[in-house]
Formats: sequence, C-alpha cells, structure tokens
Amino acid sequence: MVDADDPRLRRRSLLGALAGTSTAALAGCPAGGGPSTDTPDGDGDAGGDGTAPPTETPSADRARELAERFAPALTYDAAERWFPTDPRQYTSEQDGETVVDGFDAFDGYIAAFAEAGEPPAPTVFYHVVEYADSPLAVVQFWYYSAFDQFTTNFHWHDWEVLHVFVDTDTDEPQLFVASSHSPRVPNNEFLDPDPDRAPRILSELGSHSSALSLNDRPNSFQRFPLDDLPADITNRAVGVLEALAELPAAYGLPRDEGLRLPYVVPELDGAPIYDHDRLPAVTRDSLVPEALTVRSFDALSEPPSDLPARETGVVFGYEGGPTPDADVDVPYDLVPTSELEGIAAFTGPQLSFEFAVPQLAEDAIAGHITTAGTPWEQTRYVDPAADITEPAHRAALADRYDAISPPGPINDVVATISEVIQSPDAPDGAGVTTTETAVEAIVLLRSDPVAAPTFRGVSMFRGVASGSHRLTVNAPGLAPHEEPVEVGDGTDATVTASATPTPTATGADASRTTALAGVAGEIPLVANADAAKLEVNTDGTDDELTDLAVDDDFGGRVYEATLDGPDAVYVHRAGAYTTEVRDADGAIGAFRVNPAEAAPVRIERPRTGKASLASFVADITSETADRLASIGRDDEEDGDDASAPTDAQPGAAGKTSTLGGLLRAIEAVSGAAERAAARADQGDRQGTDRALEALAANLQRAAERFDGLRDTLPEREAASADRGFRQAQRRTNQAITSEKL
Repeated sequence: MVDADDPRLRRRSLLGALAGTSTAALAGCPAGGGPSTDTPDGDGDAGGDGTAPPTETPSADRARELAERFAPALTYDAAERWFPTDPRQYTSEQDGETVVDGFDAFDGYIAAFAEAGEPPAPTVFYHVVEYADSPLAVVQFWYYSAFDQFTTNFHWHDWEVLHVFVDTDTDEPQLFVASSHSPRVPNNEFLDPDPDRAPRILSELGSHSSALSLNDRPNSFQRFPLDDLPADITNRAVGVLEALAELPAAYGLPRDEGLRLPYVVPELDGAPIYDHDRLPAVTRDSLVPEALTVRSFDALSEPPSDLPARETGVVFGYEGGPTPDADVDVPYDLVPTSELEGIAAFTGPQLSFEFAVPQLAEDAIAGHITTAGTPWEQTRYVDPAADITEPAHRAALADRYDAISPPGPINDVVATISEVIQSPDAPDGAGVTTTETAVEAIVLLRSDPVAAPTFRGVSMFRGVASGSHRLTVNAPGLAPHEEPVEVGDGTDATVTASATPTPTATGADASRTTALAGVAGEIPLVANADAAKLEVNTDGTDDELTDLAVDDDFGGRVYEATLDGPDAVYVHRAGAYTTEVRDADGAIGAFRVNPAEAAPVRIERPRTGKASLASFVADITSETADRLASIGRDDEEDGDDASAPTDAQPGAAGKTSTLGGLLRAIEAVSGAAERAAARADQGDRQGTDRALEALAANLQRAAERFDGLRDTLPEREAASADRGFRQAQRRTNQAITSEKL
C-alpha cells in the first residue's frame, strides 16, 4: 500500500498543473454533451449529413402512457451505495440560478439513507420525443445518483439513460439503447426486443453504467447466445482481429464476465473524500467496500486475484407498470424530466485521478473528471438517435424510418490488453511471452480527451476524430503504457443492417476505419513487480528518428510506435530485447537491452546506420558467448565428465572442446563487429565495408559450428543461442546494405 505521506501523492498539485489538458469524460452521462461527445461520428446526429432530424414532444398523457409501459427494472450490485433518487431535494440558489451542489447531494443522500434505513426518494425520470412526420417515438428513462465511484473515475452526480425506440403505428419497441461509460464506448443495444417484456437494466457497481439483461437470466449480463438463451445485446462483433471476430462490441460488466477491476478511493484536496469537513455524514463505509478497493493501481505489485465477483442486490421497479421479470425490492416514482428543467447545473469541485505515463523524467500525470452535465442540455435529449453507437442498428432504423439518416463514416481505435510473463521456453532472463490478463484496464485517449474501461480485455473507442492521438493504459498491478495513435480517414470495413440478428432489408451502409493500437492490435503490459523502464533519450541526436520498436527474443515485438522525441516503455525483466529505431531516410539502428534489474535502462542519443548495427552484433554475440560458456562452467561445478556422452546429450563426446571452438568462433564475430563499428565511427566507408564482409563470413562459420553442436546443448539454451545468431545475421545484413555509416 502507498502511505498517505508518499511523495507521489504530495506532487499531485504540481502534476495537475502539468496536465491541464487531461480533462476526461468517464461516465454514463458525459459532461457538456455537445455533438462531439455524444455521437459516434461527431456530427451531431450519428448519421451522414450532419443535420439532426426535428423532434417534438407528445402530450403529457401520451408521454406518461409510453413511460409507464416501458418503465425498466433496475438491478443493483449488493455493494452499491448510491441508488436512483430525486435531486430536487438538494437544490440551492447560486448566482440567481437553481443548482444541485455536489456536497449537498452527496452528504444529504448519505444522511437520509442512514436515517430511513432504505434508499431515499427512489425516482426515475422520463422524457418522450417523437420524430416529426414519422411513427418513431423514443422514451428516455433518466436516473440520477448523488455520486459516482468507479475505479480511477469518480465524480459528483451521475446521470444514466435508457432509450426505448417505439413504433407508434405498431406499438412495438424497435431498439433499446442503454448508456455505457463513455461517449466513445459502444452502448448496450438490442434491436427488435420482445414487445411483451419490460426492459431490465443491470447497473454496474459505483459507476452505474447500464448493461441490458433481456433474456431469461435476469441477474446476469450475457454477451453471447447460449443454448436456447439469446444474448442480452445485438451489437455486431468488434471484428478487425481474429481474436475479436465474434466478440460483440458493447461494454458489459467486468465483474459479471469473469475479469476484475478494483475501485479507488476518491480524493479531494489530497485527502480521502470522507475526511472532508463539508461531508459530515460520509464515512469510509459510505463508499464501495474495502474488499473491492485498492489505494492505487501502482500500489499493487501484480494484478489482484481475490476481488469478489458481482452479486445481485436490490431491484428497483415501477409498480404502476407491467410486471417486470424480477422481484421488485424498491418501487420508484416515475416523474417527467420537465419538472427538473429549472435546474441550471450540477456543481462540485474537481475530483482528481491519476494516470501514470511512461516518461523519461516523470511517470505520473494528474487528470480530472468534471461533474455531470444536465441531460436537457445534451444533443441526445432532443435527438436520441445520436446515442446509437452500433452502426448496424442505426442502418436498420434508417431503413424503416425516413426520419433517421443512415450511419456516417466512423473511426474506431481498437486494441486488446495482454500481460507479459516469462517464457517457459527461454532460459532465465532470456525471453518472455504474453498471456490473457485477469483484470480489466482503464484506457485514456488523452488528446480527445476521454477515458474508458476495457471489456473482456478489449479497448475500443468509437467515433474518434481523424488525426494524432495519445493512448495511455493503466491497469491494477501493471506498469503503465503510452503510445501515439494515428487515426485516419478511409474504409476497411462496411457495416450494414443485414448483419443484425433479425431480418432487415437494407441498402444503407457505413464506412468504418479502424486504427489498431499496440503491436498489431495488442498492448502487452507488465506486472509492477517485474517491470523495468526502458528509456530512449533522443535529445542531442543528429538523426531525425521516426519510429521505435522493441522485440524480445522469444516473445517477439512488444512495443512499436512513431517516435518524435524522448520515449519510454516498461518491459519485463525476464526478457532479452532488441530496441530498433528508424530515421526519416529509412536507416535502422539497433541496441541490445537486458534489463535483469529493476533499475531503468536508458539508451542515450540513439543513432542509425552501420556503426549502430555493428555494435549491436558485437553486443548480442558476446551475450550469446557468455550464456554458452556458462553451460560448460555449470558442468564442471557439477563434476560431470563433459567429454563423455550422456543420456541428456547424445553424441556429446568432446563437448568441451567443441564448445570451446564455438566460443572462439563467436569471439571472432564480436571482434569483427567491433572493428566494423569503429571504422564506421571514423567515417571510413571502405574499411567499414571490408570489416562487415569479414563479420558476415565469421558469423556464418560460427552459425555452422553452432548448428553442429546445438543437439548437445540444453534445449532452452540452444533456443536462446539460435535466436541470438538469427538476430546477429539479420543486423549484419542490414549493416551491409545500409547507405549510412
């Protein structure tokens, strides 16, 4: 655990000043709610023409009738602390306007709950709009909580929304859209739901992100169909990557889907929020229970494995509506949002969270969450189609109703999160591999800016503006990651309504451009206990460096990104890495990194060309020789007769002398590589080329000696040496063909 006096906590005020642009929206109801934050494609209507269709409000009686018919059941986690309530009881006047102050709402709600022993003033608000000259109407259900405590996200006030699209001619629902964490994360959506079943919502603990639960399992979120049970969503698959070919693109409930994500205690002015003098009723017990909470992500040496799974608590329901498919524990009032529209703002001071960012000089950057905006100021309040995040669903509605425009072009940013571990096929300190994570992560698109949790290990941002972005990943017990991501215009997938689970004739489609973050869509993270920071300091470098990549001998590429200045990445200390840079002319440089200790490894002023590549060959062949030499030393210490064959070493007679010959051949390789690097540094092109020719010849002879000996070596050591020779040969060939010294 991190002590309250930890210097990392004391520098938050400084970091906040350094991170003035890191204002992120991470909530079911984002702050502000303008077109750029509420719609998948950023044009205000999630369609293709940039014009929101006109809507109108039906009569009060008609609106009430629709609201009562589709009033949802809301199921909460057993550990939930903030249930839907009426914010009007906490209003006050500020500067001539009616507002709801965060301190008043949070403290007042906790005090009222303690006094009554039950959730105070349970309320769901509704708003109904009809699209002009169309039979399509939408019933919106808005539910307010006094506070939001997720993981690195927490804020005063929280608004969530469920949209029910209804055909007033047939009186049947067409589409359910339940709000997720962020305007950039696909919502939970269901096309053509059962008209005889009221919608059910599973609310995520603390954050209140809404998952649909529509099949015959009322207390769980089911992403995939199972036997005779349909899935709870009809969103299309993420696609793009083979591993995501069939994974529906919608945020679920991580504690319901097998992965875990711990919560963090909110802080204000550097102290836990329950210590604030304006919150006398709030105690530690007013927050998410300690069993689900950590002090901070970086306080963990590795991902937590003992977090409790989700457990169903109370169910809220409207008694005046149809009988829900769940036993109602708490009845709620159903109130039109028009009674709230006099509230001008939901206020409260900024609550901070921290995202660690790998940098040369500083690894932490502070960010802030704004308070929730008012629903009636958001685009989706008057045009609910703006909240449809699944293009195929919008395409289906566009086919059925002229009022809905087809989906427009969208940009997605997609990656899967994995964990780096030591490779079982490599000797100690010589290689890593990746495996699935046991926890979800929080991903921050700093340049948008917006943050969102992963779902089933998948990070997906939808509707990202074209251009350059910075992607930061934090996960509990894992070292942070950051990289640039370039999002461009274009088409690599076509989305049509024909892929929806119910038959729908359509000619509408949408172009979709997907930018894969990480290495071919995978971002490997390292447990804090095993992490070492690899720093690349480009200050003072003459070369115009453009790209950086890090490869492990066994695990392959673990990092690649464009390079426009100093960079840093966390790597596993059990790995053996080749760090590669490229410059604007396409020249390559390579550097050997063996981070056996946790201390940072820094590459100063990396260069490209023959000198860099030859130096790398000298380093990796010396490393290979040292590993092979240790085999003989281990045999001598064990008292083995190295010259005699053994069961483990068939045909190994004379192994010591044979190994000695290989070591002498490798020594010749290293010497030739060092001479080539020295001549390149001196600007001697002819001498460099001659030395490289000698290097290539010596390396070929050494490789042939190794091939003749490898069957006598321990399997893992032989595999490591083989990779060392392959890297040396590759970089030698690059040095020979390089035009740059």
